[in-house]
Amino acid sequence: MKKFISLLLLITIMTSFLSGCSSDGDVQSGPVKITIWHDKEEAVANVLTEAFATLLPDIQVVLEKKDGLTDALKLVGNDAKSAPDMYFFAHDKIGVYAEMGILEPITTFVSKDVIAGYVESTIEAATYKDEIYQLPIYYETLLFMYNKSLMGDKDVPKTTEALFEYMKNNTKDGYFGFVEQHSTAYYSVPWIHGFSGSLIDELGNPMLNAPETIEALTYHHKFLSYMPGESEYSTVNTLFLEGYAHSTINGPWLVPSVIEAGIDLGFAKMPIVDETGLPLGPYTGVQGVHVLKVSAEKKKEAITKVLNLLVDPQVSINMAHVSGAAPALKKSYEDESIQKNEMIMAMKETAETGVAMPNRPEMDVMFIVTGNLLVSINMKGNDIVAAVEEFQSKAEKLIEAMK
Repeated sequence: MKKFISLLLLITIMTSFLSGCSSDGDVQSGPVKITIWHDKEEAVANVLTEAFATLLPDIQVVLEKKDGLTDALKLVGNDAKSAPDMYFFAHDKIGVYAEMGILEPITTFVSKDVIAGYVESTIEAATYKDEIYQLPIYYETLLFMYNKSLMGDKDVPKTTEALFEYMKNNTKDGYFGFVEQHSTAYYSVPWIHGFSGSLIDELGNPMLNAPETIEALTYHHKFLSYMPGESEYSTVNTLFLEGYAHSTINGPWLVPSVIEAGIDLGFAKMPIVDETGLPLGPYTGVQGVHVLKVSAEKKKEAITKVLNLLVDPQVSINMAHVSGAAPALKKSYEDESIQKNEMIMAMKETAETGVAMPNRPEMDVMFIVTGNLLVSINMKGNDIVAAVEEFQSKAEKLIEAMK
């Protein structure tokens, strides 16, 4: 009887031990499963799936497309049963999740030598309070695009005053020399950066009433006389896609539709602001992989292998071809197919003078408030100085309420 009890006890202990091993991320009989949430199109996901297949049979990476990914992450937090191990998304929410305490720095898994191989602005974008929380894969910016059938290569404005003159001379008979989403914060911020302004400072304080911002908004206002009254996405894009706009500032996501419309598309440098000598500076958005703290320790070895696989330049090159965005790895630009891609190289050049979109939580407030400010002054005709003071105050109160 004693032998039977001892045997039963031994079996129980062994069962418990094996069960514990199977729940551990790296010690188990089958492959380690790594779940990555994303919101990307199929072509982008396919590049990753093909790359991750090389990790089998030791590591099985499961890409799970998630609608409402940002809100879903806020809900699952550090819940080991619900949270993914990693997620593939833009860098701009890093501050939110870092403050929640759900992110693990990427430097836990990759060396400084690896980090040094990335375009500097992408690492800047991935950094929050001196910690790097994203391994960048590709980045994108707004681009100056023009219809070569309407605007000759030699006619592309090199400065904002040249652009203004071009608009005056070519906005007629239903055609527009230049169109943009002038009352949307994301599309208007290049003008603010062109005057050395910013929506927020390094500490997250609103900068809407800063002299640079007021100067930029005042200067930009004269361009509205030669643009359509409505500036929403569909109006601006339709004018360009149907051949009624000579030029525009838009993102790479518009390019497939432009090509489908049969437009002979050209890319150019952002015009330089005559008053400051600075080019219009759009935000740079960086897409990459982030690690959840809940998985960082128990699956460290597997996560390290996944991240180091993504450091392969060929993965970035393949991703650039399907996404149309610029690779984050410097070495990728040695590839001839990347060098010959006009849009990617234009994006790289624009990003060199652009601004990494702030990843602070306050930006959620600033995009909404700035959009309302732009509608107030650009579409309702309210006084610029009075309006910036009004919306500066609103932003300050909303940000204070976040604390």
